[in-house]
Amino acid sequence: MKSNFGNSFTVKSSIQKNGKLARRSSQTKDAPRQSVTPSVGVISKVLRILEALQSSSSGLSLKTICEMTDINKSTAHRFLKHLGREGYLIRTEAGAYLIGPRLAQISARASMSATLQAVAKPVLSDLWKATQETVNLGVMDQGTVLYLDVIESSHEFRLASHIGTRRSLHATALGKTLAAFAPASAREGVVSGIVFQSATPKTIRNLVQFREELEKIRRQGHAVDNEEAVLGARCVSAPILNDDGVAVAAVSISGPITRVSPSQVPALAHAVKVAANAISSAMGFSGAEREAGNARISERVASANT
Repeated sequence: MKSNFGNSFTVKSSIQKNGKLARRSSQTKDAPRQSVTPSVGVISKVLRILEALQSSSSGLSLKTICEMTDINKSTAHRFLKHLGREGYLIRTEAGAYLIGPRLAQISARASMSATLQAVAKPVLSDLWKATQETVNLGVMDQGTVLYLDVIESSHEFRLASHIGTRRSLHATALGKTLAAFAPASAREGVVSGIVFQSATPKTIRNLVQFREELEKIRRQGHAVDNEEAVLGARCVSAPILNDDGVAVAAVSISGPITRVSPSQVPALAHAVKVAANAISSAMGFSGAEREAGNARISERVASANT
């Protein structure tokens, strides 16, 4: 059976990751004091925009920003466009603006979940188009996997969780990935707190097996759920790593075992790793996966059945 996830996986990112804010020529010592006033005015307006955006975790429209800041539409649009190009702001598919990855790293008040979802969305969409299977984005929260985004397969027979769903770490590919790449200092506490309930006969049942599984995942860089959460379903996941090589989130592809066969796992693992690396790079992280994330990503995914 020919692979159903196409011949190529191209990740497109609207975020310029390596840009730097253009600097205006500094004023000379002898220049009149009044000459710096326009620049101060620009800075003041930009700061008002950023302060308005910090107050909203879901983003603001151009109209709302203008109303909140008392900045005229054309000026506000020019500032927003420039800040977006530099990665300081993100524009969502709905047209709302919110804090971007570069600013999120220096703003304790920014919503990392909202930023992660906005940055990941185009990458997840490309992964979904390439594989035609359900694509998931999850984070670890209170010792469980919290699903932040789900793009369901277009197949009539599909497997999908819902946004906001929580699942066990030991029974899911997302959960195993997050546990395997958790901070070393916190990993033991996370693992020892798991209650090993069996969702299916194939679910990992004890701490010894789980530790062995996590070691394997760290070596190969991806996790597989072989009917451990749902009978008849298989899932492949990879971590979104920060500068320290710690998973801030994870991406997965899930589908029925009739379409996601063992022979297809290597190609799917490759595709999900490329996607995870792209999201990591777009978030501004520069750790172990930087080279893969910053490279021009146009990866040819080979057929699973050669």
